[in-house]
Amino acid sequence: MSKEINTKLLVIGGGPGGYVAAIRAGQLGIPTVLAEGAQPGGTCLNIGCIPSKALIHAAHAFEQARHQAKGSPLGIRVADPSIDIAQTVRWKDGIVQRLTGGVGALLRKAGVQVLKGWAQIEDGKTVTVKPHEGEPVRVHCEHLLLATGSEPVELPSMPFGGAIWSSTEALSPTALPKRLVVVGAGYIGLELGMAYRKLGAEVTVVEAIDRVLPTYDAELTQPVLDALKKSGITLHLGCKVQGCDAKHGVHVRNDVKAEDFTLPADRVLVAVGRRPRTGGFGLESLQLDMAGRHVAIDAHCRTSMRGVWAIGDVTGEPMLAHRAMAQGECVAEQVAGQNRRFEPMAIPAVCFTDPEVAVAGRTPADARAAGIDCIEAQFPFAANGRALTLEAGSGFVRVVARKDNHLILGWQAVGQGVAELVAAFSQSIEMGARLEDVGHTIHAHPTLGEAVQEAALRALGQALHV
Repeated sequence: MSKEINTKLLVIGGGPGGYVAAIRAGQLGIPTVLAEGAQPGGTCLNIGCIPSKALIHAAHAFEQARHQAKGSPLGIRVADPSIDIAQTVRWKDGIVQRLTGGVGALLRKAGVQVLKGWAQIEDGKTVTVKPHEGEPVRVHCEHLLLATGSEPVELPSMPFGGAIWSSTEALSPTALPKRLVVVGAGYIGLELGMAYRKLGAEVTVVEAIDRVLPTYDAELTQPVLDALKKSGITLHLGCKVQGCDAKHGVHVRNDVKAEDFTLPADRVLVAVGRRPRTGGFGLESLQLDMAGRHVAIDAHCRTSMRGVWAIGDVTGEPMLAHRAMAQGECVAEQVAGQNRRFEPMAIPAVCFTDPEVAVAGRTPADARAAGIDCIEAQFPFAANGRALTLEAGSGFVRVVARKDNHLILGWQAVGQGVAELVAAFSQSIEMGARLEDVGHTIHAHPTLGEAVQEAALRALGQALHV
């Protein structure tokens, strides 16, 4: 016989969106239950954003040491380095455990009841949670929040397992592969592909489209493409993977050239995207309106069923942790009786390749497609003193603004450390800043942020350093 509990808000999924919604609801005095089958923090914290950045940092540090062993222009000389990948993974896991523990503590502090188990929806007000141990718990709620996230897309010809990795396996290697084939040149494939190249693997990337990072414009991704080639990563663009076998490797088809070839590989990382997690927990019993594969929501994060909300990856693109977090706060505050809508002016995105790519708001092409007469300008890091001292002179910052009133519509940047500029990008758009506001704000010298000011000045025809 199952235990029964009543609550005002039940959250299914303890990822960035779910746990933030639960914490905010608890802070607002809402009786809240959070159901999570794995670890708090979801994909992002456990097998995504955080561990990947840890691995990327370790790979960068190792590459720097190898570079210095060959003779650095900085005058640094070191012995030829080696890496203990097992220790690297332990260090990465330690960071994850520290952060997941922190999430658990915050949930307890907010008074959230956490049920560790898998949820099965009966209807919009009733969910059964099956714990790993013990009896099922039947939860009755006034509001149901779906925050079930997403999962990696599996290729039918190359199912995950053994030598075929998803990003999960790639983040916890037991040994470094000598030859790694990456299927997909999106942000996951390139971030991890570049990391493994820095760790010493021979890396080959196969992409069905004829360019890398296809969601960004070609000018923005050109420095990334240059870096890929310089690093020794082999690219096969406009090619499709046909399958894989242990004896010969990965079978690839180039339709343009009508050629078939095989790539030898010890491991294959399939990174062709993610899809909303909508199966396995009884979602079909709710008969919600869908938008393709994802749950359809309005500007309040409400589904088509009264009292049922949805946030994060299960609601489609952009599948970003910070979007889910903001949506989670939005829902919790509405359940508390506040008037909230989720209508951001810009949702920033960062690709942690080397160099990094950071964007917020409209691109020049977006603005023109919307019929907006705009101006754009960019400032190169080659003219930024701080970038040069960091040996990071490639890339640029670009601003897009209305021509008539100079209202800033968007920012794009590519270069080392540009992820840390994206907050300023988003803030300027949300505040309705104009080119004059940014261009005439005193920026500290020497910093990478000066490139933001200089881009705005250049758009005004007032550039000082180009």
